[in-house]
Amino acid sequence: MSEMNTGSRAMEPSENTAAPETATAVDAAVEPLIRVEDLHKSFGSLKVLKGIDFSVEPREVVTIIGASGSGKSTLLRCINLLETPDSGHVWFHGQDLTGEHTDVNALRTHIGMVFQGFNLFNNKDVLDNCTLAPIALKKCDKAEAERRALENLEAVGLSEFAHSDVKKLSGGQKQRVAIARALCMEPEIMLFDEPTSALDPEIVGEVLEVMRTLASNGMTMVVVTHEMAFARNVSDRVVFMDKGVIAEQGTPDELFGDPKQPRTREFLARYLDKPAQDSPAPAGA
Repeated sequence: MSEMNTGSRAMEPSENTAAPETATAVDAAVEPLIRVEDLHKSFGSLKVLKGIDFSVEPREVVTIIGASGSGKSTLLRCINLLETPDSGHVWFHGQDLTGEHTDVNALRTHIGMVFQGFNLFNNKDVLDNCTLAPIALKKCDKAEAERRALENLEAVGLSEFAHSDVKKLSGGQKQRVAIARALCMEPEIMLFDEPTSALDPEIVGEVLEVMRTLASNGMTMVVVTHEMAFARNVSDRVVFMDKGVIAEQGTPDELFGDPKQPRTREFLARYLDKPAQDSPAPAGA
């Protein structure tokens, strides 16, 4: 797995780097990988994001939690401009994605995205799903794209399904293919938009385990999730959103152990008091 992430590790200057280049590398290291500044987004008269300031450091795992409708997924989709902000800025490696002359498509190839609904091509097999973007967008030759795809499929435990019909896979297998597909672009950051919410409870764990492995190998990740155990045990930082704003954020110990805002305490009390959701569903459910 570590070999998959070497592209996002190569930003540190070597001992033999010349002085001017070293200064540039140090400046880049100081800048967050992602920085969101005063972001606003509305859909018609509904204000969904109300001045969000947010950043993600290299190798950091940030989970975003909150009630449905709080703006979590919209924030995630604005980070790679799948939704266009009404105002504000999104910076990636110090480049403004919302700038007039920015090549958004080129920068977006460095940002992996995993969706709630998989978004796989049902008319292509698993291997083709994983090689399509590297060949089309990164001009990778087919042999190299397939080598990379097989490596990533093995990493998510699906190498034997390389030529399988996507339509015949389980939900958990489809989501693991979606993760492998995103990794084939060798992204510097992975965005996960509620990746387990469409899955049956008994197969949620297989997807979360892949995500835990990515995190342990140093992949920078932003995860919108309702999986509180994952947020508590895997995150470096947890962000609680409420009604379009970031109400509170901190380490998992801070946010779960000693939340400062009444709304955060109310949300966590309601959520953490629910029965465990990781037991197998009854037969026939």
